[in-house]
Amino acid sequence: MATIIETSTTPFTTVPVDPITLDIIENALRNARYEMDEVLFRTALSPGIREQHDEFPLIADPSGKMVVGQFGLSVPDFLDNFNGTVGEGDILLTSDPYACGAAISHANDWLIVLPIFHSGRVVGWSSMFGHMSDVGGKTPSSMPTDAHTIFEEGVIIPPFKLYSEGQLNETALDIILNQVRKPDWNRADLNGLVAACSTASRRIVELCDRFGVDVYLSALDALLDRNYQAMKVLLAMLFVDGETIEFNDFICDDGCGYGPYELAITLTRHGEKIHLDFSKAAPQAVGPINYFINENLVRMFFGIYVITVADPQILWNDGFYPLIDVTIPEDSFWKPRYPAALNGRNHGIGRVFDLFGGLLGKNNPDILNAAGFSSSPHFMYSGHYDGGPRDGEWFQLYSIGFGGIPGRPMGDGPDGHSLWPSFVNIPCEYLESYYPLRIERWETVTDTGGAGLHRGGNGVDVAYYFEEPGTIAIHDDRWLTYPWGVNGGKPGARGRKWLIRASGETEILPSKIHDVEVSRGDVLHFVTWGGGGWGDPLTRDPELVALEVRRGLVSADGALTGYGVVCDADGVVDSEASAGRRESMAAERGEIEVFDKGPSLEVILERCEEETGLPAPRPPVNVRKAVRA
Repeated sequence: MATIIETSTTPFTTVPVDPITLDIIENALRNARYEMDEVLFRTALSPGIREQHDEFPLIADPSGKMVVGQFGLSVPDFLDNFNGTVGEGDILLTSDPYACGAAISHANDWLIVLPIFHSGRVVGWSSMFGHMSDVGGKTPSSMPTDAHTIFEEGVIIPPFKLYSEGQLNETALDIILNQVRKPDWNRADLNGLVAACSTASRRIVELCDRFGVDVYLSALDALLDRNYQAMKVLLAMLFVDGETIEFNDFICDDGCGYGPYELAITLTRHGEKIHLDFSKAAPQAVGPINYFINENLVRMFFGIYVITVADPQILWNDGFYPLIDVTIPEDSFWKPRYPAALNGRNHGIGRVFDLFGGLLGKNNPDILNAAGFSSSPHFMYSGHYDGGPRDGEWFQLYSIGFGGIPGRPMGDGPDGHSLWPSFVNIPCEYLESYYPLRIERWETVTDTGGAGLHRGGNGVDVAYYFEEPGTIAIHDDRWLTYPWGVNGGKPGARGRKWLIRASGETEILPSKIHDVEVSRGDVLHFVTWGGGGWGDPLTRDPELVALEVRRGLVSADGALTGYGVVCDADGVVDSEASAGRRESMAAERGEIEVFDKGPSLEVILERCEEETGLPAPRPPVNVRKAVRA
């Protein structure tokens, strides 16, 4: 456990904070959190951070509880696992999930933790991690899809003082950067993380100077307590005391031929508290899809989901944690045994929100979302320029794909969007200016969103034309199972990937693969999945369906089979035929179920090769036996 070195022993005093001062401090914290983002974006070099914003900040109280942030990094878990002193001017760095209590979840995430001092006492923490586009290892971008251990995934940085009393440990940093393929990117991105955390520290010191330390810290306590009280009311509204609810979903495969991995969560309310039990989860995966998550992050994710869905005006923080008990078994998908590979954990991060959505909606169908684009699929392209003025120069791209957001009670899911609201797309002009490729297509795919009163968002087809030989890698999911619909809504379409070689041959690619060689003139179609639909599609306004036919979001055949709307390719509706069609479809389908997950798993596996062109995965096994085999 970390030992905090403070030069003052004067205790903090809790004082009353008037509502106006509390509002000023709350919004100052919110602004400081966004300022952290901007500092990093203007300093970083890698497109993943600079363009797509793959980073997550927070500001915490003296105990490490997040009072404002985007994602939460579990500072207490980091401090519990750091064996050393922490004083003024120290800045800590790690990329080892196993050495920080899963405050981060794979080695590509470099985590900065900075203590904030005022008058010799710790008044808080600023922290931020960013996904480094490369951290070494056996494949560019450091995310080998067949990895069995974390040692295959690049440099693993143990928790240490990057800065000690304000002095940079240049020797250690040089050793770290010597392990990566783009040291200039990593250095710039790391400097940006440090600068962002330092900026937050200055803003907190300014607040303490302005209002006094006791007022500032009392305001943090009030914000945390407000969140606690709000969550207590929400939990009582949403869940029945003594009732147990269970929901499950799947990760399609692990990149090593095993799957699907069933992920189940059980929720029970006991008085004011909720118990989340992961005991029925799949075993630890052979491949790198394990999502090493700690109990505090589970609490944080659950709180984000509940607050965002039920009362989005609440500024969520860590104040509600005492209301959530969590059980996560060892040697499971959620808590793998060291040194399990972790680089593909992005699918589990997203799928946990689908699981929470299912739990939340079982008793509350009016606020139930369908399943959506619950991942952050990755595309990587790298190699050396072959000829020309840049002959021999290394290029490397890491980018995050977008897909269909689920249909929701308040309306349709957006087409071609990110799971994380703050992520943005890398502009095509940027890609074509800085990389030897051309974007031949970046468009939504017709009919991939699930039909519903509120349509699920469509997935996208990004077609990459390669102008230089190199290798590509793909990290994606939902190629086997379907993003489910709810309250009568239909599942969204699955994702697909294929290469059209310059010779004209077509090659179907799995959703998780690396070191695929490409040549000049080859084209990759990276097609992501759609979101599930919400509500009875037979009640959707026929003219709205026709409008989407004209816009290419729904086909005339999709309008007929999904919505019972008879229209031509120009979107002209035959009202009489549509009414008859809808009546017959309603009679044939019978009673509407809350969840529509598509065909059974047995049927999906039986039809796998016929429908996807890929072999069905083998059932998950005991990981240690599989690795030995």
